[in-house]
Amino acid sequence: MKPIVAIVGRPNVGKSTLFNRLIGDKISIVADTPGVTRDRLYRECEWTGKEFMLVDTGGLEPRNSDFIMENIKKQAEVAMNEAHVIIFVVDGRAGITALDEEIATILRKKNKPIVLAVNKIDNYISQLEDTYEFYGLGFEKLVPVSAEHNTNLGDMLDAVVEDLEHINLPEEEEGLKLAIIGKPNAGKSSLVNTLVGEERTIVSSLAGTTRDAIDTPLVFNNQNFVLIDTAGIRRKSKIEEDLEYYSVLRALKSIKRADLCVLMIDGVEGISEQDKRIAGVAHEEQKPIIICVNKWDAVDKSEINKKTYRQILESHLPFLSYAPILFISAKNGEKVLDILTLSINIYEEYTKRITTGLLNTVLNEALILNPPPTRKGHAIKINFVTQISTAPPKFVLFCNYPELLHFSYMRYLENKFREAFGFEGSPISFIVNKKGS
Repeated sequence: MKPIVAIVGRPNVGKSTLFNRLIGDKISIVADTPGVTRDRLYRECEWTGKEFMLVDTGGLEPRNSDFIMENIKKQAEVAMNEAHVIIFVVDGRAGITALDEEIATILRKKNKPIVLAVNKIDNYISQLEDTYEFYGLGFEKLVPVSAEHNTNLGDMLDAVVEDLEHINLPEEEEGLKLAIIGKPNAGKSSLVNTLVGEERTIVSSLAGTTRDAIDTPLVFNNQNFVLIDTAGIRRKSKIEEDLEYYSVLRALKSIKRADLCVLMIDGVEGISEQDKRIAGVAHEEQKPIIICVNKWDAVDKSEINKKTYRQILESHLPFLSYAPILFISAKNGEKVLDILTLSINIYEEYTKRITTGLLNTVLNEALILNPPPTRKGHAIKINFVTQISTAPPKFVLFCNYPELLHFSYMRYLENKFREAFGFEGSPISFIVNKKGS
């Protein structure tokens, strides 16, 4: 588990600009309008060998001054509980404002390391005196920076890393980590409770009851598991509380640290756009996945059967064609143990390595059955394939014209590899390199 560094501050002080600078990409939308960052964003960062998770705490939609004040306070509270170190960003040109003081009051009451970043100090020499007043906020570590011009960010990160060195993170439970993911009220907590045989997490019909990711150890068939019950990922338009933003963050983090994801779909309601989005997150993180249609006991079988339901899911989730589908009832325990048995098998597929000789035998057979089509007057030749990593299985193909190899032909090769080697439930990926590179 990586420590968390949260960037907090009032609107329009440059939080998103700083976030983008530190991760080296324009992920957050940057504008002069306060509150343009509607989602919490997170990325892995590294400085002088120390890795951490960086969180951009946007998400404010100010309608009036009271709304700003209350949500700033709530945001700072949540950030304090979530982060190990906080970068408190203020505007060096504007000076200390009432909102800055309100946030500072909250931060001082918590026993967390704070690095005060006085932003928009574009000319260090001429503006240095403008930073002194910010010591009045009561924080020892003050660093003048310019996120826009990339000035002094190294000193700020040095201060952050210095604080991180003193953070003792809890050791993670040993075992195969299963992230139970899905939209609110899909039955995630009920599944965990049924598997462990006791009510470890709160089960309620109220959407979003589980606010945090809860790790529950479990032993099944001499295999250690860690069940990660994540907060339900809501539609963005329905996220109104700052707490809900952090619930989404925790769910996404849980997917990242999981060995395998169990996607819970409400069988009565059917698949939704939100289900597709959650499935897409797990797929983008290249995690193996099991799709569980929950509440199957409550589905009217006269209207739909398993075969039809599978076809519907496959049409909505074509990118998860490799994922097995189980029909379960978390409430009464129907088929829930199949999840654990299947997880063990899938993880073996996810970490499987195929010998280079066997890979090239299958490749050559596929090329004979269906050679790559000529494109732009060039005959495409694939010479060789080798596996370079597991979890997920990743392969490199060597080709004379890699830029001309169409994605549809790559999909054909993936299907041939799956026919030969299985990889059930596991994503696999291909890199195409120039021959001789």
